[in-house]
Amino acid sequence: MTVILLSISFGTVLAQISPGDLTTFHANLEGMSNCTKCHALGNQIRNDECLACHTDIGLRQKSRRGFHGSADVLQKKCSECHSEHHGRNFRIVNFNPDGFNHSKTGFELVGKHAKLKCNECHKPDFIADSKTKSRKNTYLGLNTACVSCHVDQHQGTLGTNCQKCHTNDSFKPASKFDHKTAKFALTGAHQKVDCAKCHVMEQRNGKNFQKFTGLNFGNCTPCHQDFHKGKFGNNCTSCHVSESFKVIKNIDRFDHSKTNYPLLSKHLEVKCLDCHKGGLNVKPKYDKCISCHTDYHKGEFTKNNILTDCSECHTVENFSFTSYTIQRHSTTSFALTGSHLAIPCQSCHQKNDKWKFKIEGSKCLNCHKNVHGDSIERKIKSGQNCELCHSTEKWSAVTFNHELTGYKLLGMHLKQNCSKCHTSKNESAGIKIDFITNSECVTCHKDIHVGQFTENGIVNCRRCHNFDNWKPNLFDHSKTAFPLEGAHSGVPCYKCHKSVVDEKGRYVKYKFGEVKCALCHS
Repeated sequence: MTVILLSISFGTVLAQISPGDLTTFHANLEGMSNCTKCHALGNQIRNDECLACHTDIGLRQKSRRGFHGSADVLQKKCSECHSEHHGRNFRIVNFNPDGFNHSKTGFELVGKHAKLKCNECHKPDFIADSKTKSRKNTYLGLNTACVSCHVDQHQGTLGTNCQKCHTNDSFKPASKFDHKTAKFALTGAHQKVDCAKCHVMEQRNGKNFQKFTGLNFGNCTPCHQDFHKGKFGNNCTSCHVSESFKVIKNIDRFDHSKTNYPLLSKHLEVKCLDCHKGGLNVKPKYDKCISCHTDYHKGEFTKNNILTDCSECHTVENFSFTSYTIQRHSTTSFALTGSHLAIPCQSCHQKNDKWKFKIEGSKCLNCHKNVHGDSIERKIKSGQNCELCHSTEKWSAVTFNHELTGYKLLGMHLKQNCSKCHTSKNESAGIKIDFITNSECVTCHKDIHVGQFTENGIVNCRRCHNFDNWKPNLFDHSKTAFPLEGAHSGVPCYKCHKSVVDEKGRYVKYKFGEVKCALCHS
């Protein structure tokens, strides 16, 4: 009886201690001495005892990560899903991936992730922990960070939060990226630039790498060529805007003196676009004035097929003012001397309201009217060379060699002004200078003898007179028809040659038809 009771009692104790065999995973915990490793005396299994061994699950729950860290699981006991004592081959982890709500893991499958098979992600390659990695067919050990599964194309330069820029639908383009949140916000024309223009591809660690950080954008020159070559410093934004380089701000305060062409005088009044015709960012030619200004002289000042620049004669003060000096004029084929020095330029170089500086020929007649007509040319063959008589000092200062005419000036003729002999008056023509004159005395002087000494139409005054005075110093009475002899030689002329008046006027009569004593003696 006693034996039977003991047998019954012992069997009851065994049944109460071990309701069934443990699974293969927990087989090492078989035996009465191991019960307290999972059970508290008189109590059911507590989660703490489970997590004391399953530390990786414990860590997930503490950090609220993964399925076991979700609110649904945290409030449950481990034994509700993972019960024991059902035999060695019992599936203590009874997980069916089909229809599993992955969002309970804290990592919802969206986009391309939703199309993947479980084993494409849940594989040892993506598990960092070596202990977990050694397990077969485990769904634990993955990290929600993108770089735990995907290669970091940015090689750590942009952190690990890929979702700041990318979505689960596609890595390219980075549709969530907003350049406004970057240190360099895109404005104006920068918004139209392809990313690769600024973020170039390079080789880093043996791989293609597109550089997104560490770019130099303190000023524009790392990307843009400095059109001004540093003359205006590095702060391009003091004049330019990102909408367009052609748009210039603060143009009224632009300091043109820093350019290669400082604006002076009249140029300060010119509008910018009058020179920068293609836009303010277009550099105009400025090596010669004709780059902007029309050549008023139309190629007149060309040397060796090269057009002389306006600045050789003009300044920016005024085009009407010329810096061309008398000294420079003296280097031409027509040096200015005498009265020419006082003549305004336009007197010679502005004809018919048009300036012309290259005058063909340097003869006086190119500018001056020939008041003598062809009289001198016909007389002495001067070749219209005014300088035979005149100089530039004064037109009235004549230095003509009268012997060239064949009529040498002697006596009183040397003291006479040219106009005494070469000026004539005409009612229709007025005063006329005529150098074609007859050399006979009566051409200029009145024949006071009223033709008494005219022979063959010629009055030869020089038979009696010379050029010193009007006295008949050359007259020889002995060569007349009545030589003076005896008492006649001492008789004054007027005793015989009386003043008479007839139809010819008053004159001294020197010619008598017949010489008789009775003409004088009664």
